[in-house]
Amino acid sequence: MGAPLVTGPLSDAELLAQFEACTLPAEGWHHAEHIRIGYLYLRAYGFTVALDRMRVGLKRLNAAQQVPEALDRGYHETLTRAWLQLVHVILSEYGPAETSLAFLEQHPELSQRKSLRLFYTRDRLMSWPAKAEFMPPDLAPLPVSLRANKPDPS
Repeated sequence: MGAPLVTGPLSDAELLAQFEACTLPAEGWHHAEHIRIGYLYLRAYGFTVALDRMRVGLKRLNAAQQVPEALDRGYHETLTRAWLQLVHVILSEYGPAETSLAFLEQHPELSQRKSLRLFYTRDRLMSWPAKAEFMPPDLAPLPVSLRANKPDPS
């Protein structure tokens, strides 16, 4: 008998548990799941702790999935922080949803993987320095929420 059929997206609890246990299969780990995890961490911990947990969790999951480190693969600090800041701003300005999936559905702009092109040139974003440490945008500043504390600039 083969593996069970996937019947739909994981619940928040299932997604978070599998992410933290590093048991998410690579074929089930996409942009939407990154956004959902960021949302769940922001709801539970706030920006600074959420960012730390994302860093640690992504690096651990990449190691468990044996993701090679390359410019377009593996952990990328600027991508991680910029996306988390976008989720943070939208969450702060528009409020939470019943689930992370509902939040993502209510804010389809977060589903567009290329949204960071509004803030970064390709050369800056897809560089080794941006992969290793947070690089501020070179086209337009990332938004900040008027309702929440700004993330640390470091």
